[in-house]
Amino acid sequence: SLVQNDVLLENICALEGLPQKHNFSHCCSKVDLEKKLCFFHNKKADVGFLPPLPTLDPEEKCQTYKNNRESFLNNYIYEVSRRNPFVFAPTLLTVAARFEEITKTCCEEQDKANCFRTKVEPVIQYLKASSSFQKNVCGALMKFGLQVLESINIAILSQKFPKIEFKGLTSLLEDVSSKYNGCCEGDAMQCIRGRSKVMSHICLKQNLISSKIKECCEKKIPERGECIISSNKDDRPKDLSLREAKFTESENVCEERDANQTSFMAEFLYEYSRRHPELSTPELLRIVGVYDDLLKECCHTENPPDCYRHAELKFNETTEKSLKIVQQECERFQNLGKDDLKYYYLIKLTKIVPQLSTEELTFLGKEMVTAMTTCCTLSEEFACVDNLVDLVLGELCGINENRNINPNVDHCCKTNFAFRRPCFEGLEADKAYVPPTTSQGLFTFHTDLCQAHNEELQRKKDSFLVNLVKLKPGLPDEELQSLLTDFTNVVVKCCQAEGPEACFNEE
Repeated sequence: SLVQNDVLLENICALEGLPQKHNFSHCCSKVDLEKKLCFFHNKKADVGFLPPLPTLDPEEKCQTYKNNRESFLNNYIYEVSRRNPFVFAPTLLTVAARFEEITKTCCEEQDKANCFRTKVEPVIQYLKASSSFQKNVCGALMKFGLQVLESINIAILSQKFPKIEFKGLTSLLEDVSSKYNGCCEGDAMQCIRGRSKVMSHICLKQNLISSKIKECCEKKIPERGECIISSNKDDRPKDLSLREAKFTESENVCEERDANQTSFMAEFLYEYSRRHPELSTPELLRIVGVYDDLLKECCHTENPPDCYRHAELKFNETTEKSLKIVQQECERFQNLGKDDLKYYYLIKLTKIVPQLSTEELTFLGKEMVTAMTTCCTLSEEFACVDNLVDLVLGELCGINENRNINPNVDHCCKTNFAFRRPCFEGLEADKAYVPPTTSQGLFTFHTDLCQAHNEELQRKKDSFLVNLVKLKPGLPDEELQSLLTDFTNVVVKCCQAEGPEACFNEE
């Protein structure tokens, strides 16, 4: 795999003028892993310069597909991949395969346009969700190292496969972690192979791992992996006690911990996760953090067992705190409704990170709303909200460890992966931010607003609000909201006036 990737990079470096044009000529003089990582760190994370995915006329689409299937699909993979620079290769192949199925089906239909619209939507959602998750996990690996990546995987796998034994989990983890190395560095071949190896491992030992994946394991290779990833959590084993006594009630916890700290903590996370399918991944990692701190303290006292016997109370306290934050968020969603909630987040996010581009801020605000609308009425509300909001924070913090936004945000992004959310909760507006001195045309409106259809107008409103906060970060939220209402009213009023342009100038 290394050879294939090297050949690819060699060829890219050999192309006349390309390294200079895209600013990676310094990578071409490096070798092996150094070279691979240099390319990775120079990936363009912000793809705002690309227009939305081009949509061909359905008739044209079907004709192009019929004329040359391969070039049609290659072009699709190219357009999707460049807009999703960090998505893993197997996911891109799955998206392409689904897109081909859709094309085959819809080209036979009478109303092709409607068929494409309805069938493509879930595929785009799947791509967005995968992209978000993969960015978050790779961000954790790049910023915090293998240890945190391992913890994330232990939590996810133990919840999904609660009947797996710890030894079995450890051997599966080796495959999973090495898969992420290739995938996160953008080595497509290693990523595809690594994933295939993980899925074969799971299917080979499925009787020891899960009763929910039998049908998945009968599928062909790219579908098999997707099917296993999206399969339901297995049922909790009947004989699983409510808590694992060995971590809080045994006399020699400190000795066991000192013998092999990494393995001991991994086993604690495994036992706690398989018993708590209702908790989010970040919450499980917070609990490990709390337990680790507790043992550091207790193992230095006269009577350690007396000290760590109350660990469960500490765990419950931690979860209560996180639960409260989620309940407040969902209440806010219930009270404000979708649109006002979005404006609330746009104001809040822009005050905290005014350095980000307007596109990025509106994207993050929408993602926060999606998290609430997706999760707030579900029975597993807590895990759902906490997991999705953590993905939004992952987007904000970015993949590369060298992304600097502002000192407060960087501190939350880089200090502790599990406690990112509580850290962000405590952030106020960025005091050091200097707003632009001129209003940069923010209050110059044109008649194009009258032609904008609903979605476009909504986008303009969101951008107006974000740019307004960037210009006047000191204004209270209510005042910003009322200026947004004024903007909406002006659009309605002027678009109905005799001379819209003159009306806009006056208003």
